[in-house]
Amino acid sequence: MEEETEEWVWRQIRAEVRGDAESEPALASYLYATVLSHGTLARSLAFHLANRLSSPTLLPTLLYDIFVQAFDDSPALVGAAVADLRAARARDPACGSFSRCLLNYKGFLAVQAHRVSHLLWASGRRALALALQSRISEVFAVDIHPAARLGRGVLMDHATGVVIGETAVVGDNCSILHGVTLGGTGKAGGDRHPKIGHGVLIGAGATVLGNVRIGDGAKVGAGSLVMIDVPPRSTAVGNPAKIVGVASGPASGDDPGVSMDHTSFISDVWSDFTI
Repeated sequence: MEEETEEWVWRQIRAEVRGDAESEPALASYLYATVLSHGTLARSLAFHLANRLSSPTLLPTLLYDIFVQAFDDSPALVGAAVADLRAARARDPACGSFSRCLLNYKGFLAVQAHRVSHLLWASGRRALALALQSRISEVFAVDIHPAARLGRGVLMDHATGVVIGETAVVGDNCSILHGVTLGGTGKAGGDRHPKIGHGVLIGAGATVLGNVRIGDGAKVGAGSLVMIDVPPRSTAVGNPAKIVGVASGPASGDDPGVSMDHTSFISDVWSDFTI
């Protein structure tokens, strides 16, 4: 479909930004410098990330070169950014346009910067990857180890306080809300962090610890503490979490990571938990 292409999304962003520049002249120079002066989404994103993440010792020109080189070397990074933009636009009712996500949504920006830090980590440039991770954490309040692997179509809604550990994996089309931790259970090394399947929804403040697997299309309720495997298409709720509402049938476009449905199985939860 045409609307799935980078070119289509980039045309939409430029059109939206022109409208915003006309309606809000105070932002016109900023919007021109960040979006309209660039020929591609990759260059615009590189410029924006470089300026957001710069510091007195990490200059924006240096960071811009790093981001541009990463996007040139790995076009899949830009494809993932497009998928993440579409995820935010489709799943977040507060997201009024692609351009406002690109410019303002720190969850989106943190994920794109992480993808570059992950590329640097995988290519052996670990000191630089960790320096970039540190700036991402400082600026966006999102702490993702450079070795962690994230899929496409990931939405970090609000994103403040999200922590994702070194050996964690997050699948495609997942939605993760603020305050979520995908962590370990102690100081032991090795493969020690959660593996999140495709289409998973993790509610605000949830904590998933250890090398556990959250199956495709599963859901973790807000505030839950999960230290067990969660079967596909089921819900884990509570502290400690228990499994409720296991669904039959294959995963589909109705996965909670896409539908953002936080409310199903609520009756099961209240019938199973007593005060």
